Amino acid sequence: MSDLQLDDVKTDENAAMVLLVDDQAMIGEAVRRGLALEQNIDFHFCADPHQAIAQAIRIKPTVILQDLVMPGLDGLSLVREYRNHPATQNIPIIVLSTKEDPLIKSAAFSAGANDYLVKLPDNIELVARIRYHSRSYMTLLQRDAAYRALRVSQQQLLDTNLVLQRLMNSDGLTGLSNRRHFDEYLELEWRRALREQTQLSLLMIDVDYFKSYNDTFGHLDGDEALRKVAGAIRDASSRPSDLPARYGGEEFAIVLPNTSQGGARLVAEKLRMSVEAMKIPHISPVAGSSLTISIGLATLTPQQSSNCRELISAADKGLYLAKKNGRNRVGIE
Repeated sequence: MSDLQLDDVKTDENAAMVLLVDDQAMIGEAVRRGLALEQNIDFHFCADPHQAIAQAIRIKPTVILQDLVMPGLDGLSLVREYRNHPATQNIPIIVLSTKEDPLIKSAAFSAGANDYLVKLPDNIELVARIRYHSRSYMTLLQRDAAYRALRVSQQQLLDTNLVLQRLMNSDGLTGLSNRRHFDEYLELEWRRALREQTQLSLLMIDVDYFKSYNDTFGHLDGDEALRKVAGAIRDASSRPSDLPARYGGEEFAIVLPNTSQGGARLVAEKLRMSVEAMKIPHISPVAGSSLTISIGLATLTPQQSSNCRELISAADKGLYLAKKNGRNRVGIE
């Protein structure tokens, strides 16, 4: 597409910016005189065909009048150069020839010309063709500008929708997926695992003695502690298909598609040790303790007539065992 923008051209549909490329100055003067009295037609003349592309880029014509026979450069080759340059590839070209030759005319159109005139044409015809091709070009610019604006608008709408979707799916405190998104994603992956008969693992994670933490340090420090734990959970979810989520309160979850029990156990232990290594001060179970988490793990291969709630129930049982056996550990039911 030409780099001529809609703002660069006159809004009058009959306006035209003409560039004549011809090595004969008297032809340039004749065309200039013929167009001088025409309203809204600006005329520029280029006698050196080697400068034609550069001048076209500079003045941004809406029509190019191109001589076919010039010393040192074949006119048809120049037409092809216009068509190969992104700044001039769509500008209408009217070639000027000394004779009405079907073979030359055919070659001109094949090279990319839009029109063919024997020079010098009648002034009325020349003006009519200039205005016709200029209007067509300006209409093309207006259409492309409208398409570009539409694409920008569509992209902005898409970006806004993606932001809204992320906000709808995110927990406000931790930035992890919220419970609603967790439920939807687990159901989706359960169905996928059922179709493909693959293993689906789930980690249910609970912050140990969190009520005591809130009572001792206050809810602001409690929120900060949850954000730190959420960061460790996010880091533990290393694959794009893993989904870390805040399940509710101080309870979190990670959906691990296509993951065996052994693989899930490695993720769980790595996460447990990561939180322990943060050494977030706590007074429970004894003074001088650090904040820890307990994790329940479950792995199932879905069967017909089964439900993803079975996986949640099994992971909950594993979490209960972890709590019962002393916390800061991984439990498997």
